[in-house]
Amino acid sequence: MSDSSYTYDDGSGLAALAFLIFLLPVILLSIFGGYIVSSFFLMKIFEKAGVQGKWRAWVPIYNTLVFVKLGDVSPWAYLIVVIGASVLSGIPFIGFIFGLVAIAASVVVAWRVGLKLGKDWPLLLLWLIPVVGTLIWLGILAFGSSRWNPAIAPAPWAGTIAADKTVWDGVPVQPGQQVTGSGPSGPGYDGPAAPPAAGPTPPPPGHTPPPAPPQY
Repeated sequence: MSDSSYTYDDGSGLAALAFLIFLLPVILLSIFGGYIVSSFFLMKIFEKAGVQGKWRAWVPIYNTLVFVKLGDVSPWAYLIVVIGASVLSGIPFIGFIFGLVAIAASVVVAWRVGLKLGKDWPLLLLWLIPVVGTLIWLGILAFGSSRWNPAIAPAPWAGTIAADKTVWDGVPVQPGQQVTGSGPSGPGYDGPAAPPAAGPTPPPPGHTPPPAPPQY
C-alpha cells in the first residue's frame, strides 16, 4: 500500500534557493554600481550647468528633480506624474496613460538637457536603451567637449503648467523661466535692482547756476 502523502523532491527547490542567494547580491551590487556611476555623471553635468554643490547629484530623487529643472520642466509636475504612474499602474487605462506621460516627460527633459549641451535628438536613441544606453548617454553629456548653453529656443510647453517656475537656491534659473518664490537661484542671478541713492537732484542740461553772493 502506497502512502499518498509522500512527495518526491528532486532537489529543484534547493537549487532555486541557492541560485537566488547567489543572484540577489549580484542584483544589489549592479543597482548600487549603476547608481554610483549615474550620480557621478550627473555631478559633471550639474557642474557644466552651474549648479552649486556637488552633493546635489548624490541625493536620490532630488538629483533627478534638479535634472528635470535643467530640462525646463516643473519638478513638482514631474514628481506627481511619476508617483501617479507608480500608484495607478494596476488600474487599466488610467495607469497606462500616466505611464506614457511619465515616459514622455522624461524624454523631453533629456532632449532639452541634450540641446543645452549641443547634442541633437538622435542621441536620445541611446537613452532609450535601458540602463546601459542611459549610462552611455549620460557619460557623453558629462565628458563631452560641449559647454552648457541655456540660450536655446523656448520649450513648447513654456506657457503651460508643465513649465518650470520654481526657484531653488544653488540651481540657476534658465533664460525665459517665469519664476515664483524669492531668494537667490544660483549663478546668473543678480537679485532685485537696488533703489537709487538719495541725494540732491542734478540740474537740467543748460542750466546756469546763479552767481555766488559777495563775501565781506
